[in-house]
Amino acid sequence: MKLVLWDIDHTLIATRGVGREIFADAFEQVTGTPMREQATVDGMTEPVIFRRTAELHGITSDRTMFEAFARRSAELHRRRAHDLRERGHALPGAAAALAALADMNGIVQSVVTGNIRPVAEIKLQVFGLDTHIRFPYGGYGEDHDDRAELVRTAIARTRAATGADIALADVLLVGDTPADVAAGRAAGVPVLAVATGRTSAAELADAGATATIRDLQAASPLFHAMLLGLPPGAGETGR
Repeated sequence: MKLVLWDIDHTLIATRGVGREIFADAFEQVTGTPMREQATVDGMTEPVIFRRTAELHGITSDRTMFEAFARRSAELHRRRAHDLRERGHALPGAAAALAALADMNGIVQSVVTGNIRPVAEIKLQVFGLDTHIRFPYGGYGEDHDDRAELVRTAIARTRAATGADIALADVLLVGDTPADVAAGRAAGVPVLAVATGRTSAAELADAGATATIRDLQAASPLFHAMLLGLPPGAGETGR
């Protein structure tokens, strides 16, 4: 068995500002303070983003406050699913890449994301990208602040659920930020970096990605190369 772990935002989808609006609404509802600015989000987990955003507003938060925020965020994502669908979009090649992996024998797909699980599910369902994802196997923002721990959590959950002895070399992490690359490297798994976020393919390669591509439309040949155990540079494009 081989395991592919997907990041979500800017790897599979783009919310085109709806996600930030929801964060701001949930933040104000929980803290009582309008959000003037948001902490850096790229590659960060939701608890870290919330805590650092609270600090920017002079607010000391705790786990209870974050959990209240998470509940509001999930509810607002459900309410604004139409806005997500109308203003956001699945990134080019995302649906085809998920389907191509689903057609490969012995491949299991889940997610490693800074989103909390309910939000991760809503985001992928809205754009019809949830069909091939095993959400119970994933690693989510509420699991840990450290993204590498989310990778380890997803591997452990998949092993426990399937009974398979999945080697680290048989795991592929797909993401769009240097934080994704760092998490994969720290967890000891290969990383396919996609330059669909704010980081170029060259920068992702310099961060240590096993391979880089410009977008998921170029992914299928590289998936086959990496999952069949060819050398890391096999099929590499977009550097």
